[in-house]
Amino acid sequence: QVQLVESGGGLVQAGGSVRLSCAASGRTPGNYAMGWFRQAPGKEREFVATISWRGDITYYAESVKGRFTISRDNAKNTVYLQMSSLKVEDTAAYYCARARASVAGESTTAYNYWGQGTQVTVSS
Repeated sequence: QVQLVESGGGLVQAGGSVRLSCAASGRTPGNYAMGWFRQAPGKEREFVATISWRGDITYYAESVKGRFTISRDNAKNTVYLQMSSLKVEDTAAYYCARARASVAGESTTAYNYWGQGTQVTVSS
């Protein structure tokens, strides 16, 4: 089994920044892409960003492109999401996920392990 634990969420003002972390433990060896998703109340979970195993391929949702940056440190089994120029509409629970392959896209079905989520609330 693989455990994913997110941290770094909280309350931030619009225009501010926050960095989320996702630490993996358990059966972590393997070359897997990682992703971040988010879910706002009453809405479906949506894709935010993904990064390949080597970290050389990244892909972002249009709504966050240019504002969010995904990165990873394989030596620490940790993936990060740097969020800048935050907007009220970025308010959501943010989830990290481990993909089934070394490169993954935006579909939730491409990921088979999920964290419990961390809340990010952006105030105006």
